[in-house]
Amino acid sequence: MTNNLAGLLAVTIAADPTRPLLTWYDDAIGDRTELSGATLANWVAKTANLIVDGAGATAGDTAEVLLPPHWQTAAVLLGCWSAGLTVRAPGLADDQDQASAGNQVDGTAGPAAEVCFAAAHQLPGPDRPPAGEQYLLSLAPMAMPARDLPPGWADYVTEVRGHGDHFTPYPAVDPQDAQLAARAAARGAELGIVAGSRVLIDADRHPDPVDWLLAPLAATASVVLCRQLDQASLHGRAASEKVDLVLA
Repeated sequence: MTNNLAGLLAVTIAADPTRPLLTWYDDAIGDRTELSGATLANWVAKTANLIVDGAGATAGDTAEVLLPPHWQTAAVLLGCWSAGLTVRAPGLADDQDQASAGNQVDGTAGPAAEVCFAAAHQLPGPDRPPAGEQYLLSLAPMAMPARDLPPGWADYVTEVRGHGDHFTPYPAVDPQDAQLAARAAARGAELGIVAGSRVLIDADRHPDPVDWLLAPLAATASVVLCRQLDQASLHGRAASEKVDLVLA
């Protein structure tokens, strides 16, 4: 097991970058998006290049990620860790850590981050100091850009597409990296995720990135991530997606 978050993806896709790694369903709108390991790695590289070249962030800086479970959220989080950033997001720090560091993640308090990624319904509150660069994600099907941008925000999809397809991850400089990698491995064992498995995860029941992203990666597993899961379709989907474990 690697103790480097950026390395989790590389280890997971090493054997076969073409196999489906993250398959996204939103049953409320009928959206399905399937990403191979190579495709997700490409989005991660573009995001890391956006952070470094577009936002001007450097290793050790802070990224605020106010996004729900989604395949684009996976690209953002892994891109931030590839660029050596400390990520401030719901589910990534326990209450004691957040209180001691002043890293509240409810959009109402905490120090300004160098870069912020947010969904339209999770924009920081008015008393949150604005980040150096702010990117809005529409999370729309087909990776469509946002139609209406608040003042001071750029569209993530539009901006990220223009950046390079390759990025060499920076060495981790924050203890968060190794701590989260260890936490992911322990959580994967607790959830019963085994090496090479394919896991269907109800995103509404497991919204923390440790559960739906890092724990499967730590186990070299692939994920079928479902939002607003239609329970009537669960068994058929598990069969068609060749799922070994259901967390719903």
